[in-house]
Amino acid sequence: MNLASQRALVAQGCRVAASRGLVDGMLGHLSLRIDDGHLLIRCRSDTDTGVAFTRPSDIRLITLDGKAGAPGELDGYRVPNELPIHVETMRADAGHRAVAHVHPPAVVAADLAGIAIRPVYGAFDIPGARLARGGVPVYPRAVLIRNTQLAKEMVAAMGGRPLVILRGHGITSAAGSIEQSVLQAISIDELARMSLRVRAAGGTLRDIEDADWDHLPDLGSGFNTESAWRHEVARLDGQPS
Repeated sequence: MNLASQRALVAQGCRVAASRGLVDGMLGHLSLRIDDGHLLIRCRSDTDTGVAFTRPSDIRLITLDGKAGAPGELDGYRVPNELPIHVETMRADAGHRAVAHVHPPAVVAADLAGIAIRPVYGAFDIPGARLARGGVPVYPRAVLIRNTQLAKEMVAAMGGRPLVILRGHGITSAAGSIEQSVLQAISIDELARMSLRVRAAGGTLRDIEDADWDHLPDLGSGFNTESAWRHEVARLDGQPS
């Protein structure tokens, strides 16, 4: 199978996440399900220079048990220790075709400070507000999720929501596309940053009024995803492609 375009998209998603400060250095990885038995995932090699410089060649086809999905796929590459995050998140929901596991410092800091991520603003970022409506679940263990048992605990904490905070660790964001999984992570990071700013200024965080939801329409995927992603890709200008 020819997976060139999918590899390029996953690599692009990694670079976007890094450009937004959601990952730093070598940590964090994205994946895309190809079929019931295979996924593409960012792997590491001895020449890896970090997530911000991810190349399509760093995106490898593997089976759900972490083996090479085709001859040569893992030659010189290692599957992430936290592969179970991706596998169990995808198994939990057929709609989860893409998973972004990233480490946004603002989200980690807000959670450790006891600040729940809530829809404290509306039209500033409607998709972000909708994502946080009803609260964002938290997996309370600050562990490396490197086995099925821990990954299933994380998925249980996720509770069917598209995103979960991993205390003292990062987040897992799941969606039907690479673009959406990363955009969700960006929105939660922005909510965390705003919440920390408000608290630092001595303010009190309050959810937006219930009546305001009627005036916060879904502007559609053309604006919320396609246009938003074009902007994120444009911000990468000057970085390796």
